[in-house]
Amino acid sequence: MLPLPDHPPPTHESPVGLLLSGGLDSAILLDHLLRQGRRVQPLYVDCSLVWQEAELRCARRFAAAVATPKLLPIKVFTMPLADVYEEHWSITGRNVPDAASADEAVYLPGRNLLLLVKPALWCQSNGIVELALAVLRSNPFADATEQFFAQLESVLNGATGQAVRIVAPFRHLDKKEVMALGADLPLELTFSCIAPAHDGRHCGLCNKCAERKNAFRHSGIEDRTNYAA
Repeated sequence: MLPLPDHPPPTHESPVGLLLSGGLDSAILLDHLLRQGRRVQPLYVDCSLVWQEAELRCARRFAAAVATPKLLPIKVFTMPLADVYEEHWSITGRNVPDAASADEAVYLPGRNLLLLVKPALWCQSNGIVELALAVLRSNPFADATEQFFAQLESVLNGATGQAVRIVAPFRHLDKKEVMALGADLPLELTFSCIAPAHDGRHCGLCNKCAERKNAFRHSGIEDRTNYAA
């Protein structure tokens, strides 16, 4: 069995990969890393889910709004999941969890595993030793724990002989604390909806729109999102 590679120490000149969804948390993390002087390589995984066309469009708009010379162009990976998720609401757009549903209703099986594999392999191939994602302290799912990320990191590094570190800079923060970091940003350019209107606007009625409205309300930040309802 080959020994696992050591992690080379990151520097401010070495890019950090960032899983950018276009939502509030990853958008704020993008700006946070740029303000630290880091070179940032945003990575987006297109799984052909019903909201992703609107989501990627917003991710690009937000990235353009906060861009500095340290921001690299968004790299898009494709990973269609219709053959895995089949009749799941994320594929069909039917019976999408509404504002009254529990957080568990929006769970996507293996979500972080699927999101991390291609970007991590790409980072390893391109000499990027850190891959960041915007997991918060309040995330309730098993694939968002420190143990999960450590195990996945070990598997990825053992499989390729190349080192990449999976990091979650917001792991110990709650939503209100993260929103405070982004209070001066154009957060209306971010996207959090899982049932967007035909024109790409937030529906205003789904579970994620409700979560978004609560985030603005509890943080005391004006919500300038253009909801369809």
